[in-house]
Amino acid sequence: MPPSPSLLRSFAGVALGAAAGWICSRLHTPIPWMLGPLVTIAALRVSNVDVPALQGGRQAGQWIIGTSLGLYFTPQVVRQVAGLWPSLVAGALFAIFLGYFGGLVLARLAGLDRTSAIFASVPGGAAEMAVLGERFGARVDKVSAAQSVRILVVVILLPALYTLSGVHGADAYVPGTPFVDAAGLAGLLTATFVGGFIALRLRIPNAFVLGSLAVALPLTAMEVHLSAMPVLVSNGAQCLLGCALGSRFQPDFVHGAPRFMAATVLTSVLSIAVAALFGWSVAWASELYAPTVILGTAPGGIAEMCITAKVLQLGVPLVTSFQVVRVVVLLLTTAPLFGWSRTVRRKRSRPER
Repeated sequence: MPPSPSLLRSFAGVALGAAAGWICSRLHTPIPWMLGPLVTIAALRVSNVDVPALQGGRQAGQWIIGTSLGLYFTPQVVRQVAGLWPSLVAGALFAIFLGYFGGLVLARLAGLDRTSAIFASVPGGAAEMAVLGERFGARVDKVSAAQSVRILVVVILLPALYTLSGVHGADAYVPGTPFVDAAGLAGLLTATFVGGFIALRLRIPNAFVLGSLAVALPLTAMEVHLSAMPVLVSNGAQCLLGCALGSRFQPDFVHGAPRFMAATVLTSVLSIAVAALFGWSVAWASELYAPTVILGTAPGGIAEMCITAKVLQLGVPLVTSFQVVRVVVLLLTTAPLFGWSRTVRRKRSRPER
């Protein structure tokens, strides 16, 4: 059977994204292989060009990125990161505050109900927050839209600011092996795919990032170096992620609710600024490199922030650890904490008899 028109449009979108990534790489823009496809596909979607997401493309990109991140966790790095657990916990607890702070600001600026605004602002993953928010009556469309805009703003703004300020390559973290071995790479990718698939079956959020990371990390920590990740494969994964992020945008995304969109962008920028201030404080207290910690505490997605760290050579293991701990804590605490806070508010609002 010939491929369906939708599938052909998906492949055309990936091809356009790859071309945009190549052009951006020639222009030396920040994280070109993700940012180029993201902006290109988003612009096409907003312009009413039907470019659907490639089925499985996001998961494939996450699988490759999760695998490549795990290759940085050598025994020395694992010991260093383990000694930084107070900073990692502080970053996760701060993310809870940031989500509620951003939610209250968004509710005020956009005239949105508080439940939807909070779940739209918690940096724990767009799909996961939409599912959790729906349980409490949040508007799923608003939650998903705001989460997508926040990630877009973070992915565009932070790398650009880092590049303009000349921040690059301050940390000396490198993968366990610099050599690519075809047989070893095949074995590594097979093992990490199984890890991602198991995580998916267990309904773990960001399954192919965390599942593949959970396999590649211990292998590297035990000094089992099967292969490095080829640059071409890594760039392809970034392209797939960029296309997947861009495909979230709809034709009415900008024109449908101007006040909501403007409020979401302003809140996202404010959240970035607050997170940067917190990251700088943690770096000062722990004597870590500030740009790395700021990237680790930024309210973006795991894959997006870690790709930024990898491209800019900014402490990939530290950024990965901050982002993973944050997401795990948010997913475990957001629903019960919101339920408790709602109960408290209702009790306080009841008139005394």
